[in-house]
Amino acid sequence: MTHGWHPAPDGREGVLAAEAEGYLLARVHRERAHREAEDLCARLPWLTTAQADDLAHHYIRQRNHLTRLMFQDTLRRAAELRQEYESRYADLRRDLLRRHAAFASAVLACSAGVGAAVGLFAR
Repeated sequence: MTHGWHPAPDGREGVLAAEAEGYLLARVHRERAHREAEDLCARLPWLTTAQADDLAHHYIRQRNHLTRLMFQDTLRRAAELRQEYESRYADLRRDLLRRHAAFASAVLACSAGVGAAVGLFAR
């Protein structure tokens, strides 16, 4: 009997890892927003407790919204870069295939020519 982690046969571990990473990253940003809100309220000692709570709530909401927008922009740009990369890769691959085919044709033509010349000179 073996113990330990074994990858899922259908590749789900990559999706699960990405979800876990996203969750942990969002949690870090949420905690950072809470600390920033606490720091902001601490610098405003004249606020009542209710005002400080209200300000902290609005700050955290706004900060989380901006973080979400930043992540969405990053994801959009990553998708654009992926598309550009895949397009460029396909172009390079196509060019390489053309060059190999041209080289193989040239080698075949040269060997046929050499074979014909050898045949003529051998007579």
